[in-house]
Amino acid sequence: MARRFSEDKLIVASHNKGKLVEIAELLTRFDVETVGADELGLPEPEETGKTFIANAELKALASATKAGLPALADDSGLAVDALDGAPGIYSARWAQTPNGRDFDFGMHKIEMAMSQKQSGEASPVPRTARFICALSLAWPDGHVESFEGTVEGTLVWPMRGKNGFGYDPIFLPLGGDLTFGEMAPEAKHAMSHRADAFTQLVEACFADHIAH
Repeated sequence: MARRFSEDKLIVASHNKGKLVEIAELLTRFDVETVGADELGLPEPEETGKTFIANAELKALASATKAGLPALADDSGLAVDALDGAPGIYSARWAQTPNGRDFDFGMHKIEMAMSQKQSGEASPVPRTARFICALSLAWPDGHVESFEGTVEGTLVWPMRGKNGFGYDPIFLPLGGDLTFGEMAPEAKHAMSHRADAFTQLVEACFADHIAH
């Protein structure tokens, strides 16, 4: 049985402002104070894991043990079937430029890779993809609970929408008409990979912590 979260304060172990906002919004119905790792001056550990869960656990444990508080970390990315699952756990690195992280650059990079893949194929290359999100909740004693969520979809080009963050403007969820970049935040929260993982986390660890 998963360990229940019973504390009043939770570190969100991320320096990504988009993720911080999204996770804080998902936590609004719980009586929990959230604080970002950057606010506490906690460094971002190097992501050396080979899976989303391994990286999420690494980040959550680093913050929890340093700050002496429970910490929630997310590791997520876009896996494109035609690119053999890339960029996957390296999604943030695909957006890295000499001037920092630029997801417009990352999205162009994915589309270039898709075009290169198509140039050697007679039939259309599938544009199916999925967002994957691992959430790990760690305590200072080293205990950790982890969950993984996914959402299936296809890639669109050109980019559509200015909402969300990361690769949202090129991701059209299965059965939808709007990209994650075009959706209102509440619509995305209802179906996203992060929401899927979060639902599992809540059922396992937060069921006793709903705000009254």
